[in-house]
Amino acid sequence: MRDDAAVIAGFRPWSDIEPPYVLFPGDEIDLALPSAPELNRTLTLAPDGRISLPMAGHVMAAERSLHALEADISTAYAEHLVRPAVELSLRRSGPAKVWVNGQVRNPGAYDLPGEPINAYQAMLMAGGESLGARTGKAALIRRGPDGYPMMTTVDLGNRSLFSPRIRRGDIIFVPRTALGEVTAFFTQVREAMPIGFSYALNGWN
Repeated sequence: MRDDAAVIAGFRPWSDIEPPYVLFPGDEIDLALPSAPELNRTLTLAPDGRISLPMAGHVMAAERSLHALEADISTAYAEHLVRPAVELSLRRSGPAKVWVNGQVRNPGAYDLPGEPINAYQAMLMAGGESLGARTGKAALIRRGPDGYPMMTTVDLGNRSLFSPRIRRGDIIFVPRTALGEVTAFFTQVREAMPIGFSYALNGWN
């Protein structure tokens, strides 16, 4: 699906390919060090996305793949262990969330239910549209398969059952006027986004 407005705004073209899994706050991972089994443990990503390791201190884990995090932890332990080979596995995923902002009654991050929902239903979780919302030109932002953000416009004004299904970490923005407002919005709030959503905009300009 090509969305010229998104491409002009600096986002990648839309793709339905599932991106590689990255870790989120609330995820639980099992850490194993064959050369130092006394350091084996289960770790939970803190709200700021970090994990706390004996001797090595705090390491940022959110927005990292398990393979990339293994390399980060091995580097952190290199000055303490002779063979700091690290093995990680995902024990449990934390709550899946969607972030809804713009012209909605209760903007913020929301836990996704167990069953799949679409973009229109996600807007309802945020209280529905507020006065002046241009629901026919809402933006759906998602981390693409290449790790860069992509965006498409969605129509949330006709109660359509055919709007895109929401994935963990998706961002929905309902503008007041034109979709060009999306560019100004994310320029202002990008750095303020909570971990687990800010990753979706990495590389956006």
